[in-house]
Amino acid sequence: MKIEFETYIVFISFITSFFAVFLSNGIIIGVPAIAQDFAMNNVIQNWIPTIFFLVVAVFTVPAGQISGKFGVKKSLLAGILVFLIGSIGACISFSTESFLIFRIIQGAGVAFLNVSAMAMVVHAVKPQNRGKALGFTVTGVYLATSLSPVICGFLVHNLGWRSMFYFVIPFLVLCIILMILKIPQEWKTYEKDKIDIAGSILYGIGILSFIYGFTTLITTTGKILTLAGIILLIIFGWYELRQKSPVFNMNLFKNKKFTSSNIAALCSYLAIMVVTTILNYHFQYVRGWNAQMSGMILIITPIIMAIMAPNAGKLSDKIHPQKLAALGIGIAAVALAILTFLTGDTPLYIVVLAMVLQGIGMGLFSSPNMNAIMSSVPPKDAPTASASQATMRTIGQTMSLGLLTLVFAWVMGSLKLDPQYAAMIIQASQTICLICTVACILAVFASLVGIRSSDKFNTDR
Repeated sequence: MKIEFETYIVFISFITSFFAVFLSNGIIIGVPAIAQDFAMNNVIQNWIPTIFFLVVAVFTVPAGQISGKFGVKKSLLAGILVFLIGSIGACISFSTESFLIFRIIQGAGVAFLNVSAMAMVVHAVKPQNRGKALGFTVTGVYLATSLSPVICGFLVHNLGWRSMFYFVIPFLVLCIILMILKIPQEWKTYEKDKIDIAGSILYGIGILSFIYGFTTLITTTGKILTLAGIILLIIFGWYELRQKSPVFNMNLFKNKKFTSSNIAALCSYLAIMVVTTILNYHFQYVRGWNAQMSGMILIITPIIMAIMAPNAGKLSDKIHPQKLAALGIGIAAVALAILTFLTGDTPLYIVVLAMVLQGIGMGLFSSPNMNAIMSSVPPKDAPTASASQATMRTIGQTMSLGLLTLVFAWVMGSLKLDPQYAAMIIQASQTICLICTVACILAVFASLVGIRSSDKFNTDR
């Protein structure tokens, strides 16, 4: 049976999206074992996941211009290769320093991988199938989110933490082989543009200062870095508007559909990323469940998302994607509103109902909203649009985790998480869920603004 060209594109996008998230999420399970192996202290241990996200955030926007200039296929191949090198390096790491260096390499590879895979889907797949194809890419993300703790937990427990990195290697090699043998085309949209080095540096310093500062906002240094990051990013926007070949085309934000969909994405990731942690705390510290039982329940939401995403993406090829996005994030807002009243006496079926609604809502939101972002720009700007949505995801996720730290520090001070402080954990969780509900409502309004906009979606090849 002959496999169509578009099928290879979607498969590669699915696999790369899955494993980019697989290691970024699953590594949390392996952190204690890694820290013990290298005798890391608590501060260094926390850098294992953090340094990865910081590097992804710094490289994502430059990756958009680079992939457009040198070719989306070449950029994706380079991203997979760098990710592969980082994974192999992590397997053979012999010290804390060497391991963190390879985590940095992995982050750089994933930044290019995320941007190029999405751009390649937009370029290669027919517009009438674009939503469906993007839906399968999102499904890869959600499946990795749900399966990575289970798979990584098994690997770490039975084979050691290095097996997590060995596990991804054959899949990355497979993608490289398929890219070389089955994807003959190349897509260059910024071939005549010069690389905006100054803009890339300005953005990198700005986003690094903002994200790192926000995660440490309770400190004076954190406040200073956050403010400095915001100022630098404003300067970056002003600078880019005056460049002939900007690293990020700020004029795209004149399109209300593009802008509103990006704002909705930022609000949604800020609202949803933290929910799993909140529920995990609730199950283990408030209800007294063990980690295995908690994990089995927590898999409900991402599984529903994974089922919903491709169907919602396919539906967004026929129905205005921002209408579906508004409906989806509205359902997620209801789920978070329910969790705002979460206490130790809340019946389990109410919690499960909220998780199901969250899964349906986010599954209905993510693919259509991504389709709206990628379809609201000309085909030549697909790499920039892809970089934009990846940046919104990274910033939203980081701010969500920062919000968790800030609220729990405000409510509990320096107290450790423990069942004896269940009342404080409930108070902090309710506060966070209230803030996240508001973020979802803002995402609904952003989507509605896009619906009413007179700007058109691009449906040309």
